[in-house]
Amino acid sequence: MTAAVAVRKQDGAGARHHGLPPRTVAALLVLLLALVAGFGFGGGTVKAQDASAPDTSSALLLDITTGTLLASRNPTVRYQPGSTAKLMTAAVVFDALARGEVSEDTAFTVSEHAWRSGGAPARVTTMFAKLGSAVPVIDLLHGLIIQNANDAAIVLAEGLAGSEAAFAARMNDKAAEIGLTGSRFADPTGYEVSDSYVTARDMARLADYVLTRHGDRYALFSAPDFTWNGIFQRNKNPLIGAVSGVDGLAAGFAQGAGFNAVASAERGGRRLIAVVAGHPGADRREEALRRLLDSLEKDFEEVVLFSPGDTVTEARVFGGSIGAVPLVVREPVQILLPRGNRHAYRLRAIYKGPLPAPVRRGEEVGELRVLRDSDIVYRAPLLTGAEAGEGTLTSRAADAVKETLFGWWLNE
Repeated sequence: MTAAVAVRKQDGAGARHHGLPPRTVAALLVLLLALVAGFGFGGGTVKAQDASAPDTSSALLLDITTGTLLASRNPTVRYQPGSTAKLMTAAVVFDALARGEVSEDTAFTVSEHAWRSGGAPARVTTMFAKLGSAVPVIDLLHGLIIQNANDAAIVLAEGLAGSEAAFAARMNDKAAEIGLTGSRFADPTGYEVSDSYVTARDMARLADYVLTRHGDRYALFSAPDFTWNGIFQRNKNPLIGAVSGVDGLAAGFAQGAGFNAVASAERGGRRLIAVVAGHPGADRREEALRRLLDSLEKDFEEVVLFSPGDTVTEARVFGGSIGAVPLVVREPVQILLPRGNRHAYRLRAIYKGPLPAPVRRGEEVGELRVLRDSDIVYRAPLLTGAEAGEGTLTSRAADAVKETLFGWWLNE
């Protein structure tokens, strides 16, 4: 079964200890006081949200330097992605390059469909690739990312998968692989179709995937310009230079869904991902993004919850020479928390237990979670901090009786 230890403020008597060692109890109580002492964040809403935005607008701010979810509003509301769907197109191509399926020099031919649907005749953003020409993958990526080129997206899709529909299937396979649970991609360009949708949470995960798995390609998103077929074009991302610190990813628009953005920014030495969606104008989108990013300096501070090797809780041991082992953290648990009221935040240690003996030191058996309301804002693995050998036949029999009659459990 899964055991969960929750730490929160208790009326009168403080936190219930469940038999934890005194030093652990003291550490948790200090942490508890730090978490509940604050002054005004608003319990999980985004202070930076534009007050006049529609109720279905979405926003999310993620600090990938520490892995902390800082703020979110309607993170699972679906919206049509528009051109930000090209971020998934880029991710699929990046993966193909990393696997050696293609190389940067592999050339794909510009089909009539790609030329008419995404090139100059279509009057959409394009790299002006010539009909019938062979364009290397690396140049198509430049067109896709820097020029927001629809012809580049279609040529890449046809070259890798044979058709846009087959490539869309690869996009959705990749979405499932990286945990995008509320999104569906219908084409590589982001053209408006009713069965294409994403969520702010999923787009943040996608951006995190691109940054962490393909960071060597990220410079493409910041490139100032690209010239193809003798035509010079500046970077089409309107957020670069307009919002302080933003240096990449994508902006989009869809009729009925409004303006959205998936932005990556560096602020105060931290790498942030910000997503906004559902805004009626480009200026409103930029203002919402600006306020969301500005909230980092105004509303958050870094807090060290645990140092390496600190004991968070104990895990019961079944059939062991001892009844429990400490669960410790490997790395510092160092996250950003609001400067305001932290009453909505709590800690929870989760493990599947009891742990069967023998138990070795250093085994990853659980997870420490920092939660805000229903959101998990931070995760860290929990490791066993001691060994536990097998107990005597009598002690193992006694544990079996306890497990049969009562089960092992820890509660709030």
